Amino acid sequence: MSYPKRTAALASAAALAGSVVLLAAPAAHADVVDVNYHCKTPIGDKSAVSPIDIKGVKSGSGYRITMSWQKGVSSSPVELGKGAMKPSATIRLGGADSGSLPVTGPANAAAIPANTPIKISDLSGTYTPKKTGKVTFTAATLTISALGTTTTCTPANTPGPSLTLDVTAAGGGSSGTSADGSSTPSGTGSGSRLPQTGPADSAVALGTLGGTVLLAGAAGTLWLTRRNQAVRR
Repeated sequence: MSYPKRTAALASAAALAGSVVLLAAPAAHADVVDVNYHCKTPIGDKSAVSPIDIKGVKSGSGYRITMSWQKGVSSSPVELGKGAMKPSATIRLGGADSGSLPVTGPANAAAIPANTPIKISDLSGTYTPKKTGKVTFTAATLTISALGTTTTCTPANTPGPSLTLDVTAAGGGSSGTSADGSSTPSGTGSGSRLPQTGPADSAVALGTLGGTVLLAGAAGTLWLTRRNQAVRR
């Protein structure tokens, strides 16, 4: 292979290496999951299916987790005036972590007519990683407090996680252990689709690494070119 062709090949390889580094580091995976809620209400049992979306945004040493309902659940036999209904929920943690995360949100901003599915406002909470690894977030119990009564809704269809985050514990804790006892490695991606999630500094670090690869390729190209000129002289 001639020197010009070899030089072009090295430059192309360096560019591709940088691209691979940037494309191979997703830090989160999100799915909208249908949750079949069975609700215990003061006037009897009710059920409704709502797609649930959970997102996480890096915030300090933790993540701001937001849970959204795309359809209403349960209903009231009487109108609920503005501010009469207060929702809260729990999100079940899995993978490298366990337990539950409480999320809360504002009361209803407008009146809810009688016998109308109750639209739940977005609920949020802060999650601080205790272990390093992949952590899953799955819809759990929903609680609706209104007019002195409490309605409790629980998933009846064993929904899958709505969000998976690849997290690092404060102080760089070790990899966690999942519920089945297997080790959960840290620093790996968890899906191909990315919500508005994950540490911004990761992207900066990866960009720097990709740039380093490109610079290394450029340095090799310059060296080969100078060597070729020296040989010809």
